[in-house]
Amino acid sequence: MKHDFLSKRFEKIPVSIYETSYAATTYVADEICRLITEKQAQGKPCVLGLATGATQVSLFKELIKRHQAGLSFRNVIVFVPDEFYPIQADSVQSHRTAIYEGLIKHVDILSENFHTFDAQYDKDHISEHCKAYVKQIEDAGGIDIQILGLGRTGHIGFNEPGSSFNSDARLITLNSITKIDAAGYFYGEQNVPKYGITLGIGNFLKAKRIILLAWGENKAATIRESVEGDCTEHVPMSALQKHSQVEVIIDEAAALELTRVKTPWLVGECCWDDDRFVRKAVLWLCNKVNKPILKLLDRDYVDHGMGDLITKFDDFSKVNIKIFNDLQHTITGWPGGKPNVDDSTRPERALPYPKRVVIFSPHPDDDVISMGGTFARLVKQNHDVHVAYQTSGNIAVADDDVIRFLEFTKDYQYTNALVSAEFDELFNKVKDFIKNKKPSEVDIPEVRKAKGAIRRGEAKAGCYFVGVPERNIHFLDMPFYETGAVKKNPFGEQDVKIICDLLQEIKPHQIYAAGDLSDPHGTHRVCMEAILAALEILKNENWMKECRLWLYRGAWQEWDLDRVDMAVPLSPDEVLIKRRAIYKHQSQKEALFPGSDQREFWQRAEDRNHATAVLYDNLGMAEYQAIEVFVKYDIYNQKGIK
Repeated sequence: MKHDFLSKRFEKIPVSIYETSYAATTYVADEICRLITEKQAQGKPCVLGLATGATQVSLFKELIKRHQAGLSFRNVIVFVPDEFYPIQADSVQSHRTAIYEGLIKHVDILSENFHTFDAQYDKDHISEHCKAYVKQIEDAGGIDIQILGLGRTGHIGFNEPGSSFNSDARLITLNSITKIDAAGYFYGEQNVPKYGITLGIGNFLKAKRIILLAWGENKAATIRESVEGDCTEHVPMSALQKHSQVEVIIDEAAALELTRVKTPWLVGECCWDDDRFVRKAVLWLCNKVNKPILKLLDRDYVDHGMGDLITKFDDFSKVNIKIFNDLQHTITGWPGGKPNVDDSTRPERALPYPKRVVIFSPHPDDDVISMGGTFARLVKQNHDVHVAYQTSGNIAVADDDVIRFLEFTKDYQYTNALVSAEFDELFNKVKDFIKNKKPSEVDIPEVRKAKGAIRRGEAKAGCYFVGVPERNIHFLDMPFYETGAVKKNPFGEQDVKIICDLLQEIKPHQIYAAGDLSDPHGTHRVCMEAILAALEILKNENWMKECRLWLYRGAWQEWDLDRVDMAVPLSPDEVLIKRRAIYKHQSQKEALFPGSDQREFWQRAEDRNHATAVLYDNLGMAEYQAIEVFVKYDIYNQKGIK
């Protein structure tokens, strides 16, 4: 995506925005491989600093592809900039393991050219080890390209807020947010090491070139603060403003808070031909001046860089009315379409009625958390609603819940004279494993099956509560998920086939799916990509011509109103129905992976839905207790989500 100098004038670091993370990593891989080739021709080593993390996974895959295509990495020297402390080098959570498994073992980098911090040193000798590590980098000629990721606190490496821009390699106490973000990989925050060893910001600034990668909306605010804000030690990434050869590579989701993306009318002339862009600008203006749409005045537009919009429409009131009607037409109490009415201004068509509906739920509770009110409304309005749970969600069940449910089953068997030696053997095996289980140890299959059964039972209870019959409840157990660990496999042909088979069987008129790509654990993203892959295969089927795909969001974030196509208002009673449906998922009250938000899922959902209703109210719409919102995805033109 190209922008002129004027549009970038707020940015103090060069930023390149790519439509997808794949396109971005392809560019970065090209740059790295070009340098490797140049160094090979000169008979010199290519020294890379490679950070680890989910952001870098796609980059490592691209580099592996280049090696498989014939590029040798024998002249490459790799330095990993940070590591948890203390941690065993071969631990599945160590950065050494992550980069070895993700890249090193797949290419021909010499073992002596792969360097990481040793997190087993005695604490009193870490300082000496850090100095020796920096000396190794200097002896190798310095870092040619340093690849960095970005933490939510703005940290680079493990340099937390407050780190000096002159800081050297050292042992550091991890910020609480950093520990929370790592908790999933360690199966609980209590298992995350207290410390980290890291190269200092001063070490990073000595690299000949720095490329920082960031994907997703959860990085957008930090990107803006680091790129457009002051150069301050409170935001470690902002130190990159001091480097002459630095580039920030982000996808469109991570760019959402940049001035040139969020409010481009503040940086130069805009084209006002896109109705959604006009809606975005007007809603921003309403928030800026604290007025509903129909109370905006000519001077409000002119004073906030939007005079060209008034020029295009001749009269500010025409803009007000246009956007008011546009937003009002998103609101409907009939998410499946209202029969026997004019549907020309409704978000969903009236016919056919009733509709066959498939709700895809990545985890066994996303359906009720994200769209429980709409779910119940579709059932109440007599649509044939099916729910497809894409994964078992078994890693989010606590071990003591397994014991509790197995104890119940055992007592029930004895009470009813159904004693089973085979069950007793299974029970003892599971109990012994859990008793002796080490932190971060992957569950044995018997435990995973028990946890999956617990979540299936809860999902069924939620469906029964809103009136979905058992025959319409589908557990897909997509293979990509069933690793027993937080890290999942990429989706494959079997995952896509499972979805294709279900859709071919039901031939739905509506599909609801999780477009919540900010899910911090990545499952929602993989589930969505698998659905889109299936729809691409099926798009020429006759029934697909009558099918619409609606995207909801999960517990982590809501759609911005400028993107909303359908808004379903909920009454106080319907909010209570949704809450009670979420209550059925008792094992998730103390979920293992709550992220940084300590509220329970029902609280997050209610607060988010109420906040959306308040936004509509403030813009001059009717006042509702809560609203669930959806974005329509154009299956044939692949539009509607980033």
